[in-house]
Amino acid sequence: MSLSSDNAGAACETSVVLPANLHARPAGKLAQAAARFSSTILIEHAGKSVNPAGILAVMGLGATAGATVTVRAEGEDAAAAVETLAAVLHAAE
Repeated sequence: MSLSSDNAGAACETSVVLPANLHARPAGKLAQAAARFSSTILIEHAGKSVNPAGILAVMGLGATAGATVTVRAEGEDAAAAVETLAAVLHAAE
């Protein structure tokens, strides 16, 4: 995980290799987890970036088992947001 910070808060990113397809259940869990943070969060895959609060947008990434997904966040709780969402992705089933 890469973390940087300044007076405006923190920026953080990490990449995750998915254990399963990014379907409705993990997308819903991502949306619930993302809602707890004030940071701006993006999930990236194959040149697309989406806000994880949108379940259909996350599913639209088309990320399948074995794909690498990057979680990025900017804001005061960026590190916690990235860590939490990466854990949700690692647990995808």
